[in-house]
Amino acid sequence: MRTKSIYFTAILIIALFMSGCNKGAPSSSNKNVKEHTSDTIKIYTTIFPIEDFTKKIGGKYVDVKSIYPAGADAHTFEPTLKMMMNMADADLFIYNGAGFETFIEKAEKTLANEKVKMVEASNGIELLSGHDHDHEEHGEDEHGNHDHDAHEEEEHGDDDHGDHEEEEHGDDDHGDHEENEHADGDHDHDHHHDQDPHVWMDPIHAIKMAENIKVALSEAMPSAKDEFEQNFQDLKQKLEQLDVDLSEVIQAAEHKDLLVSHASYGYWEHRYGIHQISITGLSPENEPSQKHLQTIIETAKEHHLHYIIYDQVPSAKVVDTVQKETGTKPITLHNLEYITEDDKSKKEDYFSLMNKNIDTLKIVLENE
Repeated sequence: MRTKSIYFTAILIIALFMSGCNKGAPSSSNKNVKEHTSDTIKIYTTIFPIEDFTKKIGGKYVDVKSIYPAGADAHTFEPTLKMMMNMADADLFIYNGAGFETFIEKAEKTLANEKVKMVEASNGIELLSGHDHDHEEHGEDEHGNHDHDAHEEEEHGDDDHGDHEEEEHGDDDHGDHEENEHADGDHDHDHHHDQDPHVWMDPIHAIKMAENIKVALSEAMPSAKDEFEQNFQDLKQKLEQLDVDLSEVIQAAEHKDLLVSHASYGYWEHRYGIHQISITGLSPENEPSQKHLQTIIETAKEHHLHYIIYDQVPSAKVVDTVQKETGTKPITLHNLEYITEDDKSKKEDYFSLMNKNIDTLKIVLENE
C-alpha cells in the first residue's frame, strides 16, 4: 500500500512540474514581445548588396537572410504570407527603396503594427531620373545630351570626392539622414516610380547605403556600435577603391558604348561616362516597340559594337533578337539585384562580383 502511495505521489509531482513548465513557456500571443537580450539582431533584406553589406557590418551580431531566393526576378518578386510573418517577427527589414521593390507599400501597411523596423537603404541618395537613360539614349542627339562626361570629371576631381563624401558622410549630414530614416513609415514612394533604383552599382552611393545600414544596426544594438563603425569604415575603404578601379578602366577606354539587355547601368553612365544602349528599360519587363527596336539595332551597328551584355540570368527574348540582328557576342555583366545558385555555391560577395564586372568591361570597352 505504501509503495502505491509513493507511486501516485511521484506521478502527481511530475504532473505539477510539467504544468508549471507549460505556464512558463511563451505563448503565440507573446511573439511580438521583443526579446533583445539575445546576442544577434534578426534581419531580413531584399537585394544582394544589402544582404552582403549587412553581414559585413554586423559581423557576429547579426542573423541576416534575404527574402529573395537565388535567381529570383527582383523586379517582380512578391513575398509569400509565410515570409511576411517571418519579416514581422524580425528586428529589422532592410530594403533598397527608390521604387525598386514593388511590394513595399503593401508591406509597410501590413507590418505597421509589428515589432520589425523597416529601413530604406537608399535614403538620402539623389536618384537619377529613369528618363535620363531609359530609351532616350538612342536618338541622334544622345551623345550631345551626354554632358555627363564633364560632370563625371567634376565628380571625380579631388574637390568632388571630398565634397561628395562630406555631403553624404559628414557629421552634420549624418544627423539629418538619421532623422530622415526615422521617417521611413511616412515615406512617400510614389515619387520614385520614374527614377532609377540601381544605386548600389555606384560604389559611392553604396557607401551611403552601408552607412544607413550601420546606423540602423547601431540603434538596434547600441552595445556593439563601435564594432559596427569599424566594420563600416573597412567596407567604405573597399568601396572607395572599387570606385577608383571602375573609373580608371572606363576612362582608359577609347569608346564607352555598352549594348545592354536592361538599363541597370545609369549610375555608371552618370558617374563614369559610359553610354548604355538599353534594349529593355529600368525593368526587364519594359520591352521596346518594334520601331524603337530597329533604332537600337541600327545604333549598335553604327557604333560597331562587338558585344551584347546580358544580366546574370538572361530572360527577355527581345534581347536574343537584337543579338542575332547585330551579330554581337553575348557577355555577362552582373547587376547584383540577386545572385544565382552558382554565385551562392561559390560564396561570391559584392566585391568579387564587381571585380568580375570590371574584367568584363575591360573586354567590352577594349579598342576596336
